[in-house]
Amino acid sequence: MKRIGLFLLVNMLVLLTIVIVTQLLGVGRYIDSELGIQYEALLVFSAVVGFSGAFISLALSRWMAKKMMNVQVLDPSANLGPRERKIVDQVHELSRSAGITVMPEVGIYNSPEVNAFATGPSKNRSLVAVSTGLLQRMDDDAVEGVLAHEVAHIANGDMVTMTLVQGVINTFVVFFARIAAFAVSRMVKPELAGIVHFAAIIFFQIIFGILGSIGVMAFSRYREFRADIGGADLAGKDKMIRALQQIKQNVNMVDNEEKAFQSLKINGGRSKLAALFSSHPDLDERISRLQAK
Repeated sequence: MKRIGLFLLVNMLVLLTIVIVTQLLGVGRYIDSELGIQYEALLVFSAVVGFSGAFISLALSRWMAKKMMNVQVLDPSANLGPRERKIVDQVHELSRSAGITVMPEVGIYNSPEVNAFATGPSKNRSLVAVSTGLLQRMDDDAVEGVLAHEVAHIANGDMVTMTLVQGVINTFVVFFARIAAFAVSRMVKPELAGIVHFAAIIFFQIIFGILGSIGVMAFSRYREFRADIGGADLAGKDKMIRALQQIKQNVNMVDNEEKAFQSLKINGGRSKLAALFSSHPDLDERISRLQAK
């Protein structure tokens, strides 16, 4: 879903910013002129940079989601329309059933796609948002199933666990990017080594970051199965299955103009290669697992 797409996008931008600034300021020296790379120092530096990027991304996740998706947050104390009031009440009721004490913010964003997402730095600072397309094209039981799935993500603390996984991936991306960049810089003339080393760090970090996202997405797909089970416990298995079935029926409603999130949405239907970079398992597999539960 967009939750993961926004997190990964912000994480990559934050991580690149930190790397560029630290390189320009000369922070985290790990290369000895005589001994070469000091691997312990490099690993510590990589962990600090990697986890800083992940946790800054987490802290910004709810704010970024609101701004980038133009989410209209619904005020529970306001005089809402019947559709908006029902969505807020359902999210709050499901949240209480899940043991969440501080109610998530609830919002709607204008898009023809059939989609929803939950995000936020903690259970007590979370957001559940649904598209207008989802509300228009899904029946009440299916909408409740989708909302239960999103609330289950919050109750499971999925954004925090994703942050920890991303922090580990970031650490190794930073670590190996610098080793590769150092090797490349040794192949050019000494007077060019500095600029080549700097450029190679950025290049390898982007490449390794893309490869590392395969591991992040694999973990995300595992979390989706857990959230399906959690949604079934909260709203009922039949409603959760109905939600997935209606999502499958509306698979062609994904907004293809948003290329950055194309493989990250709740819909299935993708090639084997695209599946590696998808945050969600195949819909048929999700449905069959719930039916067998």
